[in-house]
Amino acid sequence: MPSLLRRCVSRIASMLLLCMMISGSPAPGRTILFVGNSFTFGANSPVMRYHPERVADLNREGIGGVPALFKTFVDEAGLDWTVSLETSPGKDLAWHLVSKRGLIDRPWDVVILQGYSTLDAERPGDPTRHIAAALTLAALFHARNPQVQVDLMATWSRADQTYLPDGHWYHQLIAQMADDLLAVSRQALTTGSGLHAVVPVGTAWNRAMRDGLADPDPYDGLAFGQVSLWTWDQYHASAEGYYLDALVVFGTVTGLDPRNLPEKERAADDLGLNPKVAAQLRSVAAAELAAQRNAT
Repeated sequence: MPSLLRRCVSRIASMLLLCMMISGSPAPGRTILFVGNSFTFGANSPVMRYHPERVADLNREGIGGVPALFKTFVDEAGLDWTVSLETSPGKDLAWHLVSKRGLIDRPWDVVILQGYSTLDAERPGDPTRHIAAALTLAALFHARNPQVQVDLMATWSRADQTYLPDGHWYHQLIAQMADDLLAVSRQALTTGSGLHAVVPVGTAWNRAMRDGLADPDPYDGLAFGQVSLWTWDQYHASAEGYYLDALVVFGTVTGLDPRNLPEKERAADDLGLNPKVAAQLRSVAAAELAAQRNAT
């Protein structure tokens, strides 16, 4: 081969290799903080201690929780995320603002806010304290990073709050509590609020029940062929419930379709979930995310 031709081939090969390296370069890493309580850290399920080494627990309590499930999903999707969490059982957002500000007041790319399950422990269903704390936290994070994405989670209906006489949603349909929580979260998403999106976890649970995947009433026994999204206390989530929770967070934050995660998804396999159920939960998450996008 003539020397000129060899030099041309060598240059073209080098240019192609450079282009491949550039196109194959991973996107810059991003940071995400989860702020919440037992619903975020996965209480009463194996999710609570799920791979805590994959995340940074700011309270140093060895929690993996929903944040570790999210981290597993983004790793599988080839995304570079540093995941942190600050959680405490039975606390609302106002408590985190007052008691944990020193830990969480720093720049983040994304923040997920998860408040108390009934909005207000002393006045169930009253959104005043919840919304005020969410807006104040959003302003706090925007002061550190004006481009931060702050998302507000709308959690699930508690069976104990619906089926038991002392529950605030007693005698209402099981979906109502989650629908109410979603409405409150949407109410908070006003222009200039600093909040970016609602994470529709509770209505994804509603969809799983409506589609016949999940049993809507844990007090009358588990229907054959269905799963319970609640754990034994009919309050917190089961492994399946937290898995669906994390899928909805994943789709909300990344914009990716949860159905595109691997068929043998790692977190579902680690938790011992039925592969068919895990696939159905990914489909439920995708359907609910699409429905909420179309509704706004």
